[in-house]
Amino acid sequence: MAFSATVNAQTAEQLRQLQQQAQSQSASGNSSGAQSVTPMSINSRRTLPGSSNSLPSTGQYATQPRNGQTLPGEPTVETVFPQQEAMSNPPFAANLFIGGFESERTTGMNDNYLVAPGDKISIWLWGAVNYSDVVTVDNQGNIFIPNIGPIRVANTPAGSVNQTVSSRIRQVYTNDVNVYVNLLTSTPVSVFIAGPVLRPGQYAGLASDSVLYYLKRAGGIDFQRGSFRKIDVIRDDKVIATADLYKFFRSGKMPELSFKDGDTILVHPIGNTVVVETGARNSFTFEFTDEELIGSTVNYFSRPGEFISHVSVAGVRNNKEFARYLTLEKFANLTLKPGDNVEYVDDHEPQIYRINVAGAFKGASQVMVDKGTRLLDVLDRIAIDRSLSDIQSIYLLRESVAEKQKDIIEQALQRLERSVYTAPISSTGEGSIRVQEAQLISDYVARARQVEPVGKVIVSQNGDIANILLEPGDTIVIPEITDLVHVGGEVLLPQSVVFNPNATTEDYVAWAGGFTQRADDDRILVIRKNGTVDFAAVGDDDVNFEAGDQVVVLPAIDTKSLQAVKDITQIIYQIAVAANVATN
Repeated sequence: MAFSATVNAQTAEQLRQLQQQAQSQSASGNSSGAQSVTPMSINSRRTLPGSSNSLPSTGQYATQPRNGQTLPGEPTVETVFPQQEAMSNPPFAANLFIGGFESERTTGMNDNYLVAPGDKISIWLWGAVNYSDVVTVDNQGNIFIPNIGPIRVANTPAGSVNQTVSSRIRQVYTNDVNVYVNLLTSTPVSVFIAGPVLRPGQYAGLASDSVLYYLKRAGGIDFQRGSFRKIDVIRDDKVIATADLYKFFRSGKMPELSFKDGDTILVHPIGNTVVVETGARNSFTFEFTDEELIGSTVNYFSRPGEFISHVSVAGVRNNKEFARYLTLEKFANLTLKPGDNVEYVDDHEPQIYRINVAGAFKGASQVMVDKGTRLLDVLDRIAIDRSLSDIQSIYLLRESVAEKQKDIIEQALQRLERSVYTAPISSTGEGSIRVQEAQLISDYVARARQVEPVGKVIVSQNGDIANILLEPGDTIVIPEITDLVHVGGEVLLPQSVVFNPNATTEDYVAWAGGFTQRADDDRILVIRKNGTVDFAAVGDDDVNFEAGDQVVVLPAIDTKSLQAVKDITQIIYQIAVAANVATN
């Protein structure tokens, strides 16, 4: 019984059900406890690598689609397609093949669908005559109704089927007969896809499916080899339609056609290409006809930004390098060549700057100024409260200064690394010490590179303010009047304490909990509110502290174990001044 039941088993689920039935029959049929062995009692099965239990066994046909599952030894895209690097500027309209829109296909029951052999049509007659049936369009394109005869419906639009069949029936039943006709199903068609696509071959679909649907079924157009502009639909060795995906992308136009069995979609090789690298909303690789190789066409498709003023063009002319830098207007009339690279550039010289304002002030936090404006001109336009704003300690934050400080620190770190990694070794013991030193230096350099300088520019001293030229993005900082002194760095309790005009350096450090074990009491920075820096040490009473000062205790360096003491000391000072922090 078990063997006869396996003849029709085609899926893993059916095999499991039969196995359970065989086991239950075996358990009920052997009352003596002896267990019979049948093919259904085997729990494992040897398979080839890459095979699946859901595939049919030898001599059976698969009744379900494989859904992309490959058979052992079957070629795949990865094994037969050349490896290609990702394109920095992919083809224009390439995103048409992203996603799974081919699964959102229509049912084919639109009014323009043409009836084909194999379609099923439902017919109802009631009144003087009662009749209902589902008929199939035969190979000659007809349906047959008793007492009526054959009715030609092939190539009839779906929206006209009811009228066509009803008019023929009423020629026989002229009175007291009501008719209703409906197209139920549509017959799939088989379409060939050839040319530079990822998976050329034969695919099934509906006659009403679009060219995009079939191209997506074939994996889409090969970006390196296939044309997006010339895609022919061939029937009986004649081109009946040509699709241009650029027209669809820009204006939604696609050929209006109904596919038939044996149609071929042929993707032609890629044509002339121009690469738009930067400066445009559509920075893609464009494919143009010979007539379209002109700057105005590139502008139309790439859509440069609003503030673009110039265009850079690079290519080859007469086997020689070609380069031009043109205004946007002149570029529109420039004749291009296949392979040209285009860059759109915003080359307007800035005439108006945006200046930021921070700290204690009134009004807007941004000021727009003309090129060449100086600091005092902007300060005259900023409202302040003299009881809260410290106008004697104004300073600037400038991006270019921060970048310069970052470069100086990076150069110092590189010198430090070179001095450690390239130092000569005279003995094995010294070598082990240098290895430990190199690890310590490497950790320190990694932390130091994370520090971001603030780009502070000192413009005030003893109440005088330098009337310097402003740069785009400058930030004018007007400090608040404060009664605190901030203590940080190598102290136990970094904090802010109330300013005391009679306090010394040692007093402020003591109020912050005292030095840590790594502190250097001979290297204490006093950073003033205006950005200037003074040096202090324990027992030094010559430093006159002011409210708003920042005391930074720097770390000490073990001169016995590290050889690059001078370089590390320099870096520590640079970071402390540039970023107001102390690095260990």
